[in-house]
Amino acid sequence: MSEEDTRGNTMENKEIFHENYNSGQEQVATSESQPSDVSSTGNIVKDGAFVNPKVQDGNFPTEESALLNSGQQSAEVRAESTMCMKMKKLFACPPQGPLSLIITNVTMIALVWCVIWSITGAECLPGGNLFGILALFFCAFFGGKLVGLIKLPTLPPMPPLLGMLLAGFLIRNIPWVTDLVQIKYKWSAALRNIALAIILIRAGLGLDPMALKKLKAVCLRLSLGPCAIEACSAALLSHFLLGLPITWAFMLGFVLGAVSPAVVVPSMLILQHGGFGVEKGVPTLLMAAGSFDDILAITGFNTCLGMAFSSGSTINSIVRGVLEVVVGISAGLLLGFFLHYFPSKDQGNLKWKRTYIVLALAIFAVFGSLTFGFPGSGGLCTLVMAFLAGIGWSANKTVVEDAISVAWDIFQPLLFGLIGAEISVASLKPETVGKL
Repeated sequence: MSEEDTRGNTMENKEIFHENYNSGQEQVATSESQPSDVSSTGNIVKDGAFVNPKVQDGNFPTEESALLNSGQQSAEVRAESTMCMKMKKLFACPPQGPLSLIITNVTMIALVWCVIWSITGAECLPGGNLFGILALFFCAFFGGKLVGLIKLPTLPPMPPLLGMLLAGFLIRNIPWVTDLVQIKYKWSAALRNIALAIILIRAGLGLDPMALKKLKAVCLRLSLGPCAIEACSAALLSHFLLGLPITWAFMLGFVLGAVSPAVVVPSMLILQHGGFGVEKGVPTLLMAAGSFDDILAITGFNTCLGMAFSSGSTINSIVRGVLEVVVGISAGLLLGFFLHYFPSKDQGNLKWKRTYIVLALAIFAVFGSLTFGFPGSGGLCTLVMAFLAGIGWSANKTVVEDAISVAWDIFQPLLFGLIGAEISVASLKPETVGKL
């Protein structure tokens, strides 16, 4: 073969190589511009066959439908990732989230018992007084939480105090539990009086002076009228139907006619903070009337109790009841004006000093009135003192109210748990219950 023939074959081979190379580049560009399973006509290639990508209504998919499908897929992916994160957080090591919260709370509860046991010894063991108080507190607290979770349709949530009462009732009336949970009467009475002082402070601080000034006559009628009518009605019925002596009948009447501020005041404060009835002064009216109603019932009960057991005249007992009211109001005015100016506004930690002083004075007033023989004066003194202190503190009383509400959160389960524990089914006689 000549040199010219060899040169010609080489040129032909180069041309064929360039043609093949260019056709390969075009195929690569086409495959990059279209998906591998979509043909140039828009048909989907599936297993080597052309499939028309029409949806059920005969229309080709648009950009909107593609975005919708991708959004749904991304939402599903986010939901799955969120669930995975929650499960990972729940079973994390060390624990986090709800599991860590449960372990922390259980540890804190156990430490309360451990610290008290290390100080008091046998008093904090089953059958001891402090053990009974702690057991009652935690049972009443969790009972209130459980009842608060009950929600019936078209009805407001169940009040937590119902669960607290039920917890105390069960502790008292389950035989083997009663043997383990023992609370001395002196401690029980003291805790209930402290709770009374706290709730009367909340009532006094929550009163609106302008609304009370406008509705003072209505408040007086609402506190005196229902209590007196209910007490007299119950006294007459119990005297003629049950055969009780007249003084004991009126004692029963004042017990039944009393309005519990521990029930009324927290509910009215919730309504007041929500703005319900504030313009017309409804929360202030009911808190003031309910508190005065309770004080009137306490005074009437103690007056009748003195008449039943004293050897003196009835007039002396009645005068003593009126004197309790005068002493309570006078002491409340004096202490209220004291709190107007002390502690002064230029002092540090003003919130905690005011909270401590008003709480200490209220507890001292309640227990001091019992010591001096004027049991009705302490509650009235506390109410008047807190009301005047709230006027002097004006807008700054909110921080004190918040601190007092924390104290109420502690003593509320104790109060209603102790009230429920006072009901003993074993001590009720069938013939007496049937007669009632």
